[in-house]
Amino acid sequence: MKRSLKWLFVGVMMSMACPLIYAQGKSAKPEQLPKGWHLLDKEKNGVFGISLDKAYEFIRSKNLKSKTVLVAVIDSGVDTLQEDLKSVLWTNPKEIPGNGIDDDHNGYIDDIHGWNFIGGKDGQNVKDDTQEEGRVYYKYKEKFEGKDVDLSKLSAEEKDEYDMWVKSKKKIMGDGNADNEVDLALLKRVVAACFKSDSILRASMGKEEYTGNDLDSFRAIGVDAKTAKSVLLFLFKENHIMEMTNTTFLTDFKEQADREEKKIEIRETAPKDNRKEIVKDDESDINDKDYGNNDVMAGDPMHGTHVAGIIGADRTNGKGANGVADNVKIMMIRAVPNGDEHDKDIALAIRYAVDNGARVVNMSFGKNISPQKGWVDDAVKYAESKGVLLIHAAGNDAADVDTVGNFPNPDFKDSKTKATNWITVGASSDPLAESEFKSYTASFSNFGKKEVDVFAPGTKIFSTLPGGNKYGNLDGTSMAAPVVTGIAALVLEYYPNLTAEQVKYCIEKSSVQPDVKSKKPGSENEIVNLSDISKSGGIVNAYGAIKLASIISANDAKKEALPKSTLKNSKN
Repeated sequence: MKRSLKWLFVGVMMSMACPLIYAQGKSAKPEQLPKGWHLLDKEKNGVFGISLDKAYEFIRSKNLKSKTVLVAVIDSGVDTLQEDLKSVLWTNPKEIPGNGIDDDHNGYIDDIHGWNFIGGKDGQNVKDDTQEEGRVYYKYKEKFEGKDVDLSKLSAEEKDEYDMWVKSKKKIMGDGNADNEVDLALLKRVVAACFKSDSILRASMGKEEYTGNDLDSFRAIGVDAKTAKSVLLFLFKENHIMEMTNTTFLTDFKEQADREEKKIEIRETAPKDNRKEIVKDDESDINDKDYGNNDVMAGDPMHGTHVAGIIGADRTNGKGANGVADNVKIMMIRAVPNGDEHDKDIALAIRYAVDNGARVVNMSFGKNISPQKGWVDDAVKYAESKGVLLIHAAGNDAADVDTVGNFPNPDFKDSKTKATNWITVGASSDPLAESEFKSYTASFSNFGKKEVDVFAPGTKIFSTLPGGNKYGNLDGTSMAAPVVTGIAALVLEYYPNLTAEQVKYCIEKSSVQPDVKSKKPGSENEIVNLSDISKSGGIVNAYGAIKLASIISANDAKKEALPKSTLKNSKN
């Protein structure tokens, strides 16, 4: 789930028009959040983190011993050589590495650290894919375009298809509001300006790779170098990624810009089926499961590596970042390309996680349409039956997901019931995190009084990045969800007998409401309570969750200890 780049394009052009804004020192440097602020405590540290140290103090006071919890991360992949993740990656104990044999007979050969559902048996991997709207629009275009559709004569299945097609068409063609359109010419100018600036800076600084912090401290000489510094430093600061390298940022920035360009191109041309050419399964058949490969590092693993680190980066090695949970193993399931995921891959990924022992599944991805929602619903029900907790990011469109689609979700298509093992997470913030927005809500976060269960820190989240020993900040509900996943894993480490529903209860009921109102995401002036835009009305708190788990666990133990009645039922 990437944040929209439209504001970035405008911002870069502004910095290009006034290139010396940073070099001249006309912009006061805002107070900085502490690195890893999301783990801190409001009362002690002054920022609205999750009070993790207090949670561990409580655990130590109870002399509790932890039990390893297996957490599945369905994402883009993971850097298996990252120094803070190597020790926490799950290794399949029933599989012999590299022998080309399905030793554990689960249908997946050499699945050592997980499985890649968007890879081919020949070793190729899907990196870039299309948006779901494009796939749906062109799939049903011939059936519905220009036709006088009588809804009363459509079957339930056909009505679903028509509704999805209409929604897809509107998304692709736009709403006619020029303010909501990305200027393609402007976009290309911004990308070119960034790469040109980087070239100038690499020559001026005398090195090929540098971080935002390096750039901030670099004394540029000459108009070209000063202008180049202004352009890129603006991006680093506005994205809160001062620890990230230029190469990582520009690669990700170019990919996001390419996606925007593809959104415009797709109005005239059907999207290429990248997945079919590589994966070669029958995507229309959920029972065709014999596909994929074991390369969980394929493509671009930045997103998945960052997510994994938030959950469980090694807390004992004194390096880089600290994860929330101190005794987890991370199972990486690669199913999310640079584009929209496919429902079949997500359904099978959830089932793979459950079948291989995961107790919590993190899902930091999402889309607006779900053509095969029934398959995903069945997988969610399967996880529910096995007591596995699913945690999903709410999305980054500053939208009310009570009224717009956000998939996958816990609302079962074939009934009016909801999954009981599901938490949807919006992104909270701190007034120091976004200098313009200044709120306990993140400006970009989706919200919903019915559909978003809880908020968790999602801005300037410091965690692991690919490259062995690299770290940096990223924003998004994609970062908020693994904060909650980490808390869920922490609870299960020390109270392993709790059910998924009980863990969900602990997290939501212990959430903390800020003592001041916040801005409604996407609005500059509308002030709300978190209870107006979420179910729980609060921000997650690890200390509160672990305390509540202790109470529930003790009560359960008392119930089990009660003597059973010896009275026999009377026939009367």
